[in-house]
Amino acid sequence: MDATTNTTSFPLDAARVCAHSDGTLLLSRSDVERLLTPDASIAAVEDAFRQHALGKTSPPGILGMHVPDGGIHIKAAALTLDRPYFAAKVNANFPHNGARHGLPTIQGVVVLCDAANGLPLAVMDSMAITALRTGAATAVAAKYLARKQCETALICGCGGQAPAQLRALLQVRSPARIYAYDQDAGKAAAFAAALGSETALAITPVEDLPKAVAASDIVITCTTAQQYFIARDMVRPGTFVAGVGADNENKQELDPQLLANSKLVTDITEQCAAIGDLHHAIASNVMSRSGVHAELGEIVAGLKSARTSDDETIVFDSSGTGLQDTAAAAAVYRQAVAQQQGVNFSFSA
Repeated sequence: MDATTNTTSFPLDAARVCAHSDGTLLLSRSDVERLLTPDASIAAVEDAFRQHALGKTSPPGILGMHVPDGGIHIKAAALTLDRPYFAAKVNANFPHNGARHGLPTIQGVVVLCDAANGLPLAVMDSMAITALRTGAATAVAAKYLARKQCETALICGCGGQAPAQLRALLQVRSPARIYAYDQDAGKAAAFAAALGSETALAITPVEDLPKAVAASDIVITCTTAQQYFIARDMVRPGTFVAGVGADNENKQELDPQLLANSKLVTDITEQCAAIGDLHHAIASNVMSRSGVHAELGEIVAGLKSARTSDDETIVFDSSGTGLQDTAAAAAVYRQAVAQQQGVNFSFSA
């Protein structure tokens, strides 16, 4: 069967697919994007963070390897929802793919299994899962940590992740002005035009990054940068900054001094200390793990304080976790079963 075709082949009814010992769904990128809306992704990810903070999940796992011109990582986690799920995501990240090969920067697959018996429930595209669940994490963080009244938001990095970031943010905050920045001014202009048309909002491409940061209440960075470009002195008091791009130890977007002098919230502190912007702050000897205010799940669960004043500068270090992947993949799978979408096949046939 052609995995890129949205042909539905569903010989088993939905109830039997859920329980059948041989049924596995194949779901394409367009399937995932159609089945997982931003609000559903946000709800799934928020619940996963809450469960983790309350001790209801095992620690998620990660394995990363560098290869010429890119890297590949595996993220995995188990999560109990309507049933116990386990997901493992194999994600390739090759920043030069667009220019050199006409391919996306991020490619891969997510394998979702029944954690009670090991049955592979679904194999689905990871590019859409990654974009949606990463945007959802930013939105969850902004919901609790950004000021209620946010006039201006800035998206730094207008590649494949940027649309998901903006769509998710607009579920929880309503900025009157949106700026778009990219080292490639053409990408910023294209993003502004496309998302402006989609959202009916005025999105302005900008070239003066320090000026745009200083004017923004929310700053989201989603790049492949290997050296920080958001400096501490750019950011005004009260800003919420979400650093999304640092998902291996060679990536960096945020000034270590910015982290050290802000209320710092991580997705998973142990992971951020190894591969996130926190990793660089620790390596620079400007802070330690003890300087982290909270993990996002602790904020969501009410175990740690969220924003306590409009003048607090708050940074969210988002390295991306397997819990997010499992939550998002399970949400996609449940929708696929309910709507009888995807191609059903058996590995044992």
